[in-house]
Amino acid sequence: MTTIRTKTVHTAQMEERTIRPKVLPIYQTSAFSFSSLEELEGYYEGNSTYLYSRTANPNTDALGQTVAVLEGAPKGVAASSGTSAILAGILAVVKSGDHIIAAEDVYGGTFLLLKEELALMGIQVHFADFSDVQAIEPLLIDFPEVKLLFSESITNPFLREEDMALLSQFKKQYGVKVMIDNTFATPYTMQPYEQGADLVVHSATKYLGGHSDVTAGVLVGEPDLIELAEKRIVNMGMNLSPFEAWLTIRGIKTLALRMKAQTENAQAIADFLRERTTVWYPGKGAIVSFEVPERIGVSTFFSSLGWIKIVPTLAGVETTVSYPYGTSHRALSEEEKTRIGVTRRIVRLSAGIEGTEDILEQLASAFNIFRKKSPSSNA
Repeated sequence: MTTIRTKTVHTAQMEERTIRPKVLPIYQTSAFSFSSLEELEGYYEGNSTYLYSRTANPNTDALGQTVAVLEGAPKGVAASSGTSAILAGILAVVKSGDHIIAAEDVYGGTFLLLKEELALMGIQVHFADFSDVQAIEPLLIDFPEVKLLFSESITNPFLREEDMALLSQFKKQYGVKVMIDNTFATPYTMQPYEQGADLVVHSATKYLGGHSDVTAGVLVGEPDLIELAEKRIVNMGMNLSPFEAWLTIRGIKTLALRMKAQTENAQAIADFLRERTTVWYPGKGAIVSFEVPERIGVSTFFSSLGWIKIVPTLAGVETTVSYPYGTSHRALSEEEKTRIGVTRRIVRLSAGIEGTEDILEQLASAFNIFRKKSPSSNA
């Protein structure tokens, strides 16, 4: 090897080194090399793990298994987003002609996936009020094609805590699978797999990553279902990049610390807001939803929050607010929004890790602005 053109291409890879890094390196490679055709063939015979990063990569594998451990599940797989992970999990259970029963108060993006995209695949979805046992069981009786119950451990945006005991009862009685989105609760608060769910999914973009700098999804659960989901992820191109997986794993290292601070802040915020308006907070997690009082202009409220940012997502280390009517549930019809209670006055607040007194001071400042403009207000 003598020319500069050849040296620039190959020199960095020539020397094999024995290195023991403190953290998992980033395997930022599209493919893996083999020393012979026999070694290549050995991959297909199960003698090695990695061929092409769309099919598997050490970083994405590590992320899937990390979340599986946190959830108490035997196996996990990473995907390009929470929506990708949801789709992969669903397609591991159902096929054309099968039915799903889903909670009507799920995240708007999930609602559209279930309502519109699955219909194109010949999969029928029945939406029901999961807080009412009488709304679920008749569907299980009337539609033997139901193969999956889908809900969220803490729903978006009204933070209803799912009754896992009830879903587990239906699972045993009717032979269906249960899939739970645990994004809002996180494994710090709840482990739905250990409560009977077959599959648990996360938008790792949110609390697992934790710093608003990654888009990722993770699905964990029964090994046979995860293996099927892996095939869907590979075949449908829903794989996660190595760097995004690495960032998410880095975020997970501080999950417990962040969630402790954010949950404490959320409780304080909920207590503060209850003196002023209607609040939804289940006593766990870091999201607080509330209603802007009628006497206050919604636009004025959002523009009066100072350093509390308006964003269409949640779970970063900064305290933020979002507007479900105009973002997460925007695509729902007016009838669908009304049925689940998403009005123009609903606000979803994501508590950050800032000092509690600073967050409350900022909220109080916003309400004080309204009081000055409306002397009759008692808020």
